[in-house]
Amino acid sequence: MERPVIDVTLDMRVDARGRDPDKHSPTLRRYHQALWSKPLPSGSRFDLDASKPGRYLYHQSALGEFLLASDSILRTFNSHPRATSIVAQISAAEREASMSEAYTIGGMIVFPGDRVDGKQTINQARGTHPRISDRFDLTLECIRRHYLGQPSPLDVTLNRYAEFFALFESFRGYVDFFLLQDAVADGHSAVRFWAPFDDFTTPAIPQSLDEYLTYRELMFKFLRGRNSRIASWAR
Repeated sequence: MERPVIDVTLDMRVDARGRDPDKHSPTLRRYHQALWSKPLPSGSRFDLDASKPGRYLYHQSALGEFLLASDSILRTFNSHPRATSIVAQISAAEREASMSEAYTIGGMIVFPGDRVDGKQTINQARGTHPRISDRFDLTLECIRRHYLGQPSPLDVTLNRYAEFFALFESFRGYVDFFLLQDAVADGHSAVRFWAPFDDFTTPAIPQSLDEYLTYRELMFKFLRGRNSRIASWAR
């Protein structure tokens, strides 16, 4: 499909009209369709259909049948009850500016959107698991371990969607397909964490203002790097 002009500075909440942009932003859906309709590591095309009623993005071919949904991947903790007192030390204007940047296309991804056996999707599980708390760096570490066959807080959930992850063949293939290179290091063998990490035993939610500021700085460094990659790809 023809690549659209992608504005990596656009807050995806703009055309959602106060609703969840993951469900209600036509621009975000169009960007996702354009970005991820492309060849897989195998060379097979992964074209996504946005015209199926009741389905966000859909693919069906010899590869299988996949229903995808959008997910915002940058957790600012602006409204998290366990981080309210920390985040409140930052001005309201600065908090809103960070939200506006977090909702640009670099802060969005697609995951399988169908519930298997009525159980949680990846989006739901990573948002509710206390050792993940919706953080994408921790989610990505779980995905890295999935490809290695290693346990993680999300291993049961990710295994339900093994066919989806198999499309990308390896963690490197997954990272490169979704333009996540700024989230990894050491030749794709390690995740760049945004806060101290010790095998999922350290708190997922920042515990002090200094820790939160460091977390936010590293998170937005990833976002800006990914937005730059997306802009280059679109050109």
